[in-house]
Amino acid sequence: MGDMTNSDFYSKNQRNESSHGGEFGCTMEELRSLMELRGTEAVVKIKETYGDTDAICRRLKTSPVEGLPGTAPDLEKRKQIFGQNFIPPKKPKTFLQLVWEALQDVTLIILEIAAIISLGLSFYHPPGENNEGCATAQGGAEDEGEAEAGWIEGAAILLSVICVVLVTAFNDWSKEKQFRGLQSRIEQEQKFTVVRAGQVVQIPVAEIVVGDIAQVKYGDLLPADGLFIQGNDLKIDESSLTGESDQVRKSVDKDPMLLSGTHVMEGSGRMVVTAVGVNSQTGIIFTLLGAGGEEEEKKDKKGKMQDGSADAGQSKVTA
Repeated sequence: MGDMTNSDFYSKNQRNESSHGGEFGCTMEELRSLMELRGTEAVVKIKETYGDTDAICRRLKTSPVEGLPGTAPDLEKRKQIFGQNFIPPKKPKTFLQLVWEALQDVTLIILEIAAIISLGLSFYHPPGENNEGCATAQGGAEDEGEAEAGWIEGAAILLSVICVVLVTAFNDWSKEKQFRGLQSRIEQEQKFTVVRAGQVVQIPVAEIVVGDIAQVKYGDLLPADGLFIQGNDLKIDESSLTGESDQVRKSVDKDPMLLSGTHVMEGSGRMVVTAVGVNSQTGIIFTLLGAGGEEEEKKDKKGKMQDGSADAGQSKVTA
């Protein structure tokens, strides 16, 4: 699954949601739209559409107190409909791509040009050079020897550039490999507290599903989007998403929206998970960043095709 792009992963979740969304009282698209709201606007939307957070829990077939039953078929069904709490990483760069990036260094480009010029001059012999007199035979022999060995300087520069590029690319490749291994290990070892079948348990973050009742406390990094259902003086740092440094106080009647990727700075409480993985607010941002290059290429190709068809139409009219 790691080789799948973010956009493909999201499209698969959308297809699953459209196929099975009727099994629950709300679809993934509705929950995504709800989590995009903030403050009073979100409270009004919840009251008008669902009634309250308890009604949302009932639609998601979960209990604010007991949580999910935790049976394997139910958890698997929720993963298929609402997606898994996993954001596929970007495709790693190949060694050749890293070599090409290392070659873009300005200093190395200057050295490459100098080496090519040096090699070209070492093999260039002006016409009529052999017709000179032999009055200085000894000096001419020395100059001829130096001319024959002149290519060594340019070759040495090129060899140095190749060594630097290969070493730089290998270091970048090994660092990226270590980073991905460390990130994968952290994701596998990171756990979060949820309530299932009335029991408070810790599960891997990747196993959290929509409908889980998660317990949040000071110091937690929220792994999914959710609605605040009860708690005590809960304050969240949302600077990672909004850029605002002020802590946001969460409450059921003022601002119940809890977003993935934000930190709990004070208090504790419970939330019902409403979006996971690529469907969460953090996942949406990663999806947009990961698919941005592909979208730009599609737009450019589409624009060129439209320009070509327009030019063809104009030429026909002119004819």
